[in-house]
Amino acid sequence: MKRNVIVLSLLLGSMTAVAQQPGMKDVLGKYFQVGVALNTRITNGRDARADALVDKHFNSIVAENCFKGEEVTPAKGVYNFNDADAVVDYAQKHGLKLIGHCLVWHSQPPKWMFINDDGSQVCRDELIKRMKSHIRTMMGRYKGKIYSWDVVNEAIEDNGEFRKSPYYNIIGPEFIDIAFKTAQEVDPEAKLYYNDYSMSKPGKRAGVCRLVRHLQNEGIRIDGVGMQSHNGMDHPDLKEYEASIDSFATLGVKVSMTELDINILPQPQHFNGAGVEQNFEYQKQLNPYADGLPAKVQKQLDDRWLAFYNIYKKHASQIERITLWGLTDGDSWLNDWPVRGRTNYSLLFDRDYNAKPVVNEIINIFK
Repeated sequence: MKRNVIVLSLLLGSMTAVAQQPGMKDVLGKYFQVGVALNTRITNGRDARADALVDKHFNSIVAENCFKGEEVTPAKGVYNFNDADAVVDYAQKHGLKLIGHCLVWHSQPPKWMFINDDGSQVCRDELIKRMKSHIRTMMGRYKGKIYSWDVVNEAIEDNGEFRKSPYYNIIGPEFIDIAFKTAQEVDPEAKLYYNDYSMSKPGKRAGVCRLVRHLQNEGIRIDGVGMQSHNGMDHPDLKEYEASIDSFATLGVKVSMTELDINILPQPQHFNGAGVEQNFEYQKQLNPYADGLPAKVQKQLDDRWLAFYNIYKKHASQIERITLWGLTDGDSWLNDWPVRGRTNYSLLFDRDYNAKPVVNEIINIFK
């Protein structure tokens, strides 16, 4: 009997110790915001296990998709705020800072944005009017409830030139100026960000720096630069990644890692960057870990996570937020992009909602 009591005591003690282990927000949150992108299943209140993870580890969230133009305004003059409102309610209920993603983006815009009723392309003045209206509608509805907005997303190519998007082709590069001016007018208290991928590439880094300096010289407020950080096992080069953090921070803006994950899977031939329009046919050799990660590969992945978080600790004074792009491996967009039906392991929480062991190692970096 005595032995059973001792065993039970040890078990309860172990469980208590696990329960008392700090979350990421408790330790990393002393340096910067600890964020996560959430899907509508979670923000609409249909996943209690996810709620427990969010409450323990995060103090900031962003909607994965439901703030994007094609989701929130499917037709001209028609807005469906149900899912977006649910995100706002979720953030307030759980005491989380909320990030608005995103206002102006070529890839998932409102479907009506660039065309007239007869199918012809809108003129410059009309597109400016529509873009301003969309910004004012979104920011006006949630004024005072959104901590930070990604005002413009992915407007610079990897070589530093402007992306020839419909916004650029119809309005010109000044569409970025107009977007930031409008956002500043609607909600002067919200942080305003430019957000992009492949930000460690020297050409893109230079182009984004030129953009930030231009806005500043024009007296247009920009508070931060978002480095999406869809990373892999062999990219980005860590020295170039650090160089971008330093370069952006030197301009007097904050830097955030806005869409952090690590892709462990091989990429198809001709894959390039993080453009969501890419789509490749499924091949078995592109899905090598359908039954789980070998221990050796898991160790390599853990080491990669630690390499990035050591950089974040080193540059903590320059960083405002680190946001994981998804909560668990099962939620990650990388299971289906750029090849549908794969099994990826790109986040810090597994498919059973357990924190991976590397999470404690990350926390220890910042203790």
